[in-house]
Amino acid sequence: MSIALKQVFNKDKTFRPKRKFEPGTQRFELHKRAQASLNSGVDLKAAVQLPSGEDQNDWVAVHVVDFFNRINLIYGTVCEFCTERTCPVMSGGPKYEYRWQDDMKYKKPTALSAPQYMNLLMDWIEVQINNEDIFPTSVGVPFPKNFLQICKKILCRLFRVFVHVYIHHFDRIILMGAEAHVNTCYKHFYYFVTELNLIDRKELEPLECKLLYARQHNLFQIADFFSSTQHKSS
Repeated sequence: MSIALKQVFNKDKTFRPKRKFEPGTQRFELHKRAQASLNSGVDLKAAVQLPSGEDQNDWVAVHVVDFFNRINLIYGTVCEFCTERTCPVMSGGPKYEYRWQDDMKYKKPTALSAPQYMNLLMDWIEVQINNEDIFPTSVGVPFPKNFLQICKKILCRLFRVFVHVYIHHFDRIILMGAEAHVNTCYKHFYYFVTELNLIDRKELEPLECKLLYARQHNLFQIADFFSSTQHKSS
């Protein structure tokens, strides 16, 4: 990463504190292996495949925490521009609005501003990944039976952060010279969730629409990137 990018993606910009893996645990070793694959320049499609002999739940847990940390960092770089005034609705363009529901305070889907939605989302994910009953850290403690369903919901909601950033704040990402970093993070996320079928294809539509718009308006910088990742659902 260049010096400029290091200044952009620094720990002070993190939207929420990073969750770390305990050294010596299986998940820590999986995390190191995943990071080593990424840093070695291996093809991202290959990097997301479940390693032979490893438990899928462990592999998913490692990536959910890693994506939370990285997407949290990305949103942290633009959150000062994502305000009640600039983003009064949590959306991904005029066709897609995301409403918040947590079955606690918000028992029904509720329209919120983007910054409100993001705050609630990051708080909600933190509660999930720090809950030992959902993301156990002790050796031998099993994952709950609904673990993958919980992770699917987390990943689906994290994807919405990408949608909002790409559609409403990508100009800021470009001004910071951080588009390559964000694009790589998104590619990694996209390949992972599609490899393990963790997000409904319908949820991916907003960025597929972004690709179509980019092509129609000759926005090659964005279109070239999306054409290497996005595929229309059949």
